[in-house]
Amino acid sequence: MPQNRYFIIYKPFGILSQFSGEANTLKEVGDFPSDVYPVGRLDKDSEGLLLITNDKALNHQLLNPSFAHQRTYLAQVEGIPTVEAIGQLEKGVDINVDGKMYHTKKAKAQLLAIEPTLPERNPPIRYRKSVPDSWIELNLIEGKNRQVRKMTAAVGFPTLRLVRYAMENLSIEGFEVGEVREMDRTTLLSLLKIV
Repeated sequence: MPQNRYFIIYKPFGILSQFSGEANTLKEVGDFPSDVYPVGRLDKDSEGLLLITNDKALNHQLLNPSFAHQRTYLAQVEGIPTVEAIGQLEKGVDINVDGKMYHTKKAKAQLLAIEPTLPERNPPIRYRKSVPDSWIELNLIEGKNRQVRKMTAAVGFPTLRLVRYAMENLSIEGFEVGEVREMDRTTLLSLLKIV
């Protein structure tokens, strides 16, 4: 029986969260064993933490909606969100999921006073001198398709750059874009708060 392996990567902008396909896939990020796959997804235009493994049980647990684990996102948004907008994000907003309106679960949100320490994005976001931008940290316990982007747009502050920074205590702090680190199961489960 093959041994379970666990890789943490900083998925670059522009890379698809899959191995199949001709271009712009995870094959370009690292040389992974043939039996691993990403747990969940990050959109092509999002970047950050992605867990890649062949542990089917862990994959099932992390993707099960009844297992509410915290995901931390850093979003660079257009404009400077108001206290009201941050409050709306925390209470939940209505977004479209698969053609139906969905009210997001309660979240934690905060406007960051200083820009987070992250590697530069390639290509950088389009800079507009006339429109300020800012960073918010959003902690969710669910992961609907393009949820953070839909949430910030719903309160009037569209996302320009989106980075999944952490899942529970597992983070990409200190990672470079495209960096891959292998981790042992015990450490990983401890960081994910799975006993």
